Parts: sequence; C-alpha cells; structure tokens
Amino acid sequence: MSDSFDSDHPNIDAPAIGSPTTDPVPHPFEVKFASRVDRLPPYMFGRINNSLYQKRCAGDDVIDLGMGNPSDPPDPSVIQKLADAAADEGNHGYSKSNGIRNLRREVAKKYQRKYGVELDSESEIISCLGSKEGFSHMCLALMGPGDTAIIPSPYFPVHMYGVILASGNVVALDVADPDKFLSNVAYTCENMTPVPKILIVNYPHNPSSAVIEPDFFVEVVRLAKKYGLMVIHDFAYADVAFDGYLPPSFLSAPGAKDVGVEFTTMSKGYNMAGWRVGFCAGNAEMVRGLGTIKGYYDYGMFAAIQIAAIVALRDTEENVLAQSKIYQGRRDVLVSGLRRLGWNVNPPKAGMFVWAEVPEPWKSQMSTMDFAMKLLEEGNVAVSPGSGFGAAGEGYLRMSLVENEHRLRQAVRQIGKCLASSKPSNPELAVGS
Repeated sequence: MSDSFDSDHPNIDAPAIGSPTTDPVPHPFEVKFASRVDRLPPYMFGRINNSLYQKRCAGDDVIDLGMGNPSDPPDPSVIQKLADAAADEGNHGYSKSNGIRNLRREVAKKYQRKYGVELDSESEIISCLGSKEGFSHMCLALMGPGDTAIIPSPYFPVHMYGVILASGNVVALDVADPDKFLSNVAYTCENMTPVPKILIVNYPHNPSSAVIEPDFFVEVVRLAKKYGLMVIHDFAYADVAFDGYLPPSFLSAPGAKDVGVEFTTMSKGYNMAGWRVGFCAGNAEMVRGLGTIKGYYDYGMFAAIQIAAIVALRDTEENVLAQSKIYQGRRDVLVSGLRRLGWNVNPPKAGMFVWAEVPEPWKSQMSTMDFAMKLLEEGNVAVSPGSGFGAAGEGYLRMSLVENEHRLRQAVRQIGKCLASSKPSNPELAVGS
C-alpha cells in the first residue's frame, strides 16, 4: 500500500493522480475575430472581382471601369528622381513616420500657392501612406466605443468602416443637396444624445461626384464650433476638376484649422496611386493625435519615394492640369456615349468617376448588383454597383475614367450590344433581390 498523501511534503516523483490514459477528443482549432471585424459586412465587390479575375484568366479582354486606379504614369522626372534616390545608400533606413521635413514644407507651399492657406509644416502637416491609411488611423486617434461620426451617403467604404473599425457608430446623411446635408447635420446634432463627435465630409464626392462652393465650408466651420464637432475633410480629388471648376479646400474657410483637418493625396492628379503618398493638414492637435497612432504602427514611407514626391509637387503642376484635361476628355466620351444609349447621366465637374443612373427597364426589374454582373458577364465591362456604397447608391453605377478614350468608346459599344441582345428574364424580379 502506498503512503498517504502529505500536502506539506508532496512526493514530486509520484505520477499525477488520475493521469489520463488516452488523449482528449480533438476539436477543430477556432479563430475568433475581434468584434470590430465581426461588425464588417461581406465585401460588396467580391462577387464582381472574382468574376473579373476568372474572365481574365480565361483570356477575355474585360474593360475595367470599376476601380479608380490611374492607368497613366507619373512625369518621367519623378520616376528618374525615384531611381536616383533609391540608388543612394543613405535612403534605405527607417524614415520618420510623419514624413521628411522638405516634403512637408513642399505641401505647405502648395497650400499657400493654390488656396492661400498658411500651414506650419512642423505641427500642422503629416505625411501618410496614402490618405486612406491616414484617415483610418485618424479615426483610431479620435474615436472609441460610444462615439458617433456623421458621414456622407452614399459613402466611400473607408468613411463607414474606418469609423466602425475604431469602435465608433455612424450616421449617414445624403450628400446630393449640400444645403440639405448641412441642415441634416444641424438636426442630427440637435436631436442626438450624445452629440456626434466627428463630421466627415468628402468633396468632390466619391462615388457621386457631388461638388460644393466655398461658402459650404464656412457653414461647416460654424456648425462645428456650435456643436463641438471635429471635422475631417477627404480631399482626395482636389487635383482633378473640369470646365473651370476649382474644388475648394476646407482649410481655406475662416477658422477651419480650429476645428478640423483635410486629407489630400498624390494618387490622382500626379498618377502616383501605387506610391502611397498622402497628407493630413490642419488642426495641430488632431495632426499630433494621428502622429501618435502612426508612431506605434509604422516607420513612414520609403525615403526615396518622399524625395521623388518633392520633385512632383515642386516641378510638375502643369502635368497635373494636363491630366485633368485628359480626364475631362474621357468624361465627355463616356457621358456622350451613355446618353446615346438613352441613359440619364450628368457630366461630373470633378473627380475620376461618372455616377450613372441605371436605365429602365433594368432599374425597375433587377438589382444594381445584378445589372453590374450582367454588364461584366455578357458585355465584358466591369463597373461598380452603387449598392456597394450603401443603400443610397442603389439604382446607380460608378464608372471610372481610367481607360483611354478608345477603350471607353469600345466599352459603350459593348454595353449597348449587351443590353440590346436581351431583356430582363424575370419582369417580376423585385429591386434589391
């Protein structure tokens, strides 16, 4: 018989009491995402992107008007500067997350030159890995559980989900009528407790291409001060405008730096989308908050890219104006072509997209997603369904201007043939099914 158990002097050489003789029944390993990820809906464009990929793998020539991905290159001098800077061994270490000094100074010069806005390049400007990264991290710096942001509707996805990933809540207001939008902002602040913390605006607007005049931002500043709103203006399409229209900067409104910031990017007018060069400018405390978050997340962008970006800002403004004219020509080709097909579409004053209403009888008889899939599968033209930008986008398509004029004419011909060759198969099909 074994000795009795003595808790004060255990026998460490003894086998464990009740040692199992068999391994436990295995269970599949489960990955549990954070609640912020569980709040995200299925990716709206996944179905289209998968079909586009499959068709291209099969050798189909699909004209892609879905994504606003510039197809033109930057100015050769910018590319050469990148190559020269990359050849310098001193440029391959970590960079400061807020951007090198001379790049921030060049941004300040552009704001002064183009908008008459004075900015302190040390405290009121920070570089970002594209404006989308900066916007998302700004949401992390400013928002938390229980905080609410007012956003435009239909919405560019990051305006909605950047807030959600920061554990915030969203109130989406229609941007079609700027005066009504501002009235709804005031109404929301008067009737919601607690008052929303942030107002997000985006003009020229993506996806609808809605634009505003400078007095709009004067009223935004007034509302922000009245209700204690912090303002974030996504100015991604600052450099792409048509017919003499000049998109106004939020920071040009008196008192704007007291209440908010503005995000800009070199992706569009400078054709540097893949370079991921963006900026946040304005309220020094909000800029500091973004810098705090970025200091924990990244070491800044490759120094050679920043050096080349300086050259682009300093020497290629004429190219930016020329690029707008290229987009304007593409806009005219696409809008006139769709109108010949009987579509109701207005030419945008700015941006890289045409926001086109789905024509009848298709609009009444199938969802926007199904219509977009029809154009892709039967017409080899990819577009973005408006429903991917929220419920307010249902009934519309976003069509980008990244293809050349010849390809856009071909896209219109293919759309025309696709729609002429068939009618909706089920006239009883409800919208949104």
